[in-house]
Amino acid sequence: MSSFLQFDHTGNPANVLQLKERALEPPEGHEVRVRMRYAPINPADLNFIEGTYGRAAHPPCIPGHEGCGEVEEVGSAVVSLAKGDVVIPLLGTGCWTQHLTAPEHHFAKLPPQIDAVQASMLRINPVTAWALLKDYVTLEKGAWVAQNAANSGVGRALIQIAHHFGLRTINFVRRAELFDELKTLGADAVVLDTDEGVAEAKKIVGSEPVRLATNAVGGDSAIHLMDLLSPEGTMVTYGAMSRRSLKVPNKFLIFKNLQLHGLWITKWFEQASTPELRDVLDPLTALIEKGELVTAIDQIVPLADFKQAILRAQEGSRHGKVILDLA
Repeated sequence: MSSFLQFDHTGNPANVLQLKERALEPPEGHEVRVRMRYAPINPADLNFIEGTYGRAAHPPCIPGHEGCGEVEEVGSAVVSLAKGDVVIPLLGTGCWTQHLTAPEHHFAKLPPQIDAVQASMLRINPVTAWALLKDYVTLEKGAWVAQNAANSGVGRALIQIAHHFGLRTINFVRRAELFDELKTLGADAVVLDTDEGVAEAKKIVGSEPVRLATNAVGGDSAIHLMDLLSPEGTMVTYGAMSRRSLKVPNKFLIFKNLQLHGLWITKWFEQASTPELRDVLDPLTALIEKGELVTAIDQIVPLADFKQAILRAQEGSRHGKVILDLA
């Protein structure tokens, strides 16, 4: 028997999630069965269960957008994976389970020695940060990139990846106590997400251009980024943490001619080819192996204690990701 989490209707995750069991069937054809080891609890997971995510849930559902595990058994036609391979699922959901069976092309193989906990958090935040830095503006070494929600999972990944590429980051946050922590990660400048913070950021960059900004908040925070951006600059929105609409002052479109884009990493994965996936996953994996890309962990919680894990993940004072131990 294999345990998994499921919700039969949307609502508060702590209330609607149930721990269930099912019998295992052998994989057939191109299917592989993966013994899942770890899975993080992301805001997108909670929103999916609540029914507020960009893609509607159709219960009963097994949630979980990412995780890491090992191939336990393969179907007779499988050619790309073998028993014992370390993999991450590329499916849109379904990772909060001890066993996951799907066609082989729905998994990406990783090096066997990689840290499985860090690998379980590879698919969403680091890939989002990579796409933000690589897919919209060609940036030369030393260029400035601005972002809000810099202490978020994507924000921390972006700081580390940008530092690796020799880019400089201006990071907006809501609390001054985050300054030192983010600078330790490689942030070049950290300022408060206020009008005064924008003025300070402008002094820091001086006459140098800021051609790219990444927005996960919306509302006034997004306006701060647009104010800092140089003419012809680009802002990419990938989140709406404030739950406030993105409002664009006319002057930023008319006089600055700012370019506005949106990124939903779920859609990015659906559209990316296998070579495109490897072009992103391989260098990110290498950064994880070298310790240059580390995602902070708040707690690792056994699957049986999932309610405790959910409640902790819903708190705003965490020090990193809450991870489900699926063993």
